[in-house]
Amino acid sequence: MNKQKRTVFYLSDRTGITAETLGHSLLTQFDGIEWETINVPFLDDLEKTKTVLMQINQAAESDGYRPLVFSTLLKPEILEVIKQGNCRVYDFFETFTRPVEEELHRLSARKAGRSHGLQHHPAYFKRIDAINYVLAHDDGINPRNFAEADIILTGVSRCGKTPTCLYLGLQYGIAAANYPLTPDDMTVMQIPKVLENVKSKLFGLTLTPEQLHFIRQERRPNSEYASLAQCQREIQWQESLFRQFNIAYLDTTRISIEEISAIILNRCGLKRQLYG
Repeated sequence: MNKQKRTVFYLSDRTGITAETLGHSLLTQFDGIEWETINVPFLDDLEKTKTVLMQINQAAESDGYRPLVFSTLLKPEILEVIKQGNCRVYDFFETFTRPVEEELHRLSARKAGRSHGLQHHPAYFKRIDAINYVLAHDDGINPRNFAEADIILTGVSRCGKTPTCLYLGLQYGIAAANYPLTPDDMTVMQIPKVLENVKSKLFGLTLTPEQLHFIRQERRPNSEYASLAQCQREIQWQESLFRQFNIAYLDTTRISIEEISAIILNRCGLKRQLYG
């Protein structure tokens, strides 16, 4: 069965992050469609809008279906031009702002960029501090500062520690360090000494040996490091270690970085640091 091809536009007078995030979340619920994605940030004047309108109409003619348009545009004159196109517009502000205004008995500011701007200075700098901490404590660097971490991820090489830490810092303002478990550690059934005093902050990441083998093959093809047998030994050892020392851990084989991070926060009782 051939997939239906449809075009989706994400339009915004600022970064477009909100429109894309919400729109993408909705579209993941629909199977059997091949999406052609067009992002248009900083759509803030009529000349640009006319060009986008032409793109929308061309996509409708090419696909044989009208495009979907997800919008967080705030200027009514810009949005009205887009609505003239052969498309289906889903405007998030139009959908949600008016009911909220009615409930709060006041009008919204209708100013672009507030959700990603610098008006919440403490939250912004908390994010920067968290990212700097993650970068300075990646892969076991500076373990003497691990006591300052909100959480310390641990696990064998290529199990997803670094990207998860970066996501925790960027999206939640969490100071996340990570420490690799190596084949040298496997000679004893003991957590590394450098982690003994911060055991309460530890959280393990694991995955299936087959998935680890696949990931390592991309990095070092046909090496002992990437062999399935070595991956099986390391995973079996680390999961036994986690259980022996009562370290919470998560199998990340079939879940995304976003889900991993949310699960970690929930299970560890950590709170998002970016909003007051």
